[in-house]
Amino acid sequence: MIDKTYPSAADAVADIPDGASLAVGGFGLSGNPIALIEALLAQGTRDLSIVSNNCGVDDWGLGVLLNAKRIRKMTSSYVGENKEFERQFLSGELELELTPQGTLAEKLRAGGAGIAAFFTQTGVGTQVAEGGLPRKYDGAGGIEVASPPKDVRAFAVTGVERDYVLEEAIVTDFALVHAAKGDTHGNLVFHKAARNFNPLAAMAGRVCIAQVEELVAPGELDPDGIHLPGIYVHRIVEVGTDIEKRIERRTVTVDDSADRDIPEGA
Repeated sequence: MIDKTYPSAADAVADIPDGASLAVGGFGLSGNPIALIEALLAQGTRDLSIVSNNCGVDDWGLGVLLNAKRIRKMTSSYVGENKEFERQFLSGELELELTPQGTLAEKLRAGGAGIAAFFTQTGVGTQVAEGGLPRKYDGAGGIEVASPPKDVRAFAVTGVERDYVLEEAIVTDFALVHAAKGDTHGNLVFHKAARNFNPLAAMAGRVCIAQVEELVAPGELDPDGIHLPGIYVHRIVEVGTDIEKRIERRTVTVDDSADRDIPEGA
């Protein structure tokens, strides 16, 4: 029987070396593989190149690796919630490849599917296609590294010819993901918003490491309800259902019932 379980997060990430590339799941703070991230922090791994939708916040998610200056480069679509990220990027300490969100998702999916590149309309007519986006500053306000121009070709789609930009797929050395449930074969089920980038990150990693809240035996998951098949997952560790989960921006509805006449029994 295939058993991909590891006894702890530390054991699961122990062979991730300095300089590795990682695809990391999470959408905002939803579905962050925090146990794996903290294990990576504890073992001292550095000089990482990370692909993730965002970089967490200052003290949570990938932000803990960023604060420890363990990240060399981020490939992301949204970085607006992390002040330390802004400081490191503008000071020239961090390289950033800013990528449209849908394009980033497809680059990860394509990497997992064995597709080398694809053409998309997203970014045509902008610096995404034309090049010149700052990737790394020199610390004095100048641009040390800028994005290169990309190949643009015209295709007739539904009878209309339009320009499309070539985007290369992403494959990383490792992937770190979080799932609600998994079995010992590596089949995973995600919960709501955590499903947005975790399956794609898992597909892109040559070695995928999954933390799951609940680990079950093979056959206990409904085959029709599995979101990611175990073929993409190489290691799995159970972290428990009481693992801390943070909310990036908490919003609540104001209760104005005291100001309204509410019918009796309503």
